[in-house]
Amino acid sequence: MIDLAHVAGRAPAKTYWTREEARALYDLPFADLMFEAQTVHRRNFDPNRVQMSKLLSIKTGGCAEDCGYCSQSARMPGEKMKASKLMEVERVLAEAQKAKDGGATRYCMGAAWRSPKDRDMDMVVAMVEGVKAMGMETCMTLGMLTPKQALTLKDAGLDYYNHNLDTSERYYSEIISTRTFADRLETLDNVRLAGMKVCAGGILGMGETVDDRVDMLVTLANMDEAPESVPINMLIPIPGTKLENAPPIDPLDFVRTIALARIMMPESHVRLSAGRTEMSDETQALCFLAGANSIFVGDTLLTADNPGEDHDGALFRRLGIGPEALDGAS
Repeated sequence: MIDLAHVAGRAPAKTYWTREEARALYDLPFADLMFEAQTVHRRNFDPNRVQMSKLLSIKTGGCAEDCGYCSQSARMPGEKMKASKLMEVERVLAEAQKAKDGGATRYCMGAAWRSPKDRDMDMVVAMVEGVKAMGMETCMTLGMLTPKQALTLKDAGLDYYNHNLDTSERYYSEIISTRTFADRLETLDNVRLAGMKVCAGGILGMGETVDDRVDMLVTLANMDEAPESVPINMLIPIPGTKLENAPPIDPLDFVRTIALARIMMPESHVRLSAGRTEMSDETQALCFLAGANSIFVGDTLLTADNPGEDHDGALFRRLGIGPEALDGAS
């Protein structure tokens, strides 16, 4: 039996979670789970403010990994996405300025690499420095990092590094074979040791079980420091990928996972990430009620569709939600 006094903040916050405790929370009656999640959320954040982030693909296609959900893999069967070169620094900064003008407070840059090559680091550093000079938080996702590369990015002013676990350790090899779950954790360790903040989450709807979802969150919450950002993605089944025919996750199961992430990592931003185009406004509203307080804005996420800013703005007005100011971001 989970001690709800710890959950709702009536006792010191838990620092270690077992799968049994987390699963007991997940299985609470829906109204009780939402109440506990909302209580935790209100103790740590303004419940009517959502962080706005923008994601740009600075290098698309040709990735050496075989992630079963990704159209950018060079190992994907069938027609492959054409690999692009690393985007010019000036173009990245121009796009960052547009994002800032549109209300984004965090700018995320992603490259379809297994890991960055040292010859690319000077351009990557220039991107970080340029976005940082605009007054936005900076985030990058470039694949696996060596300790030296992590320190280079930290010295450039990178605030966050994204490297998702994707799923549980048990189910991981069903999705990816070109790197291990331990490889993922090693990169996160390198990021943390370099002094950067961690952005790490996963993808739901890849055929995993409820216990896999719970185990992924237990792994994240039990790190020495929980990730400051936790993106929760709903799989977008892309034709030609291994998971193109994966059955969709039940929307209420998705909401339950958001609520569990909020309770287990009370001070983290929980980001409603990929898959929002497949969600009804009502599902998104429940996610915000469950403790999601960050989204990506704009029409695309790397290569996937994303609700446009007009749709997000209309939904936020209906819900009475406004953008989080930079000073309030974690």
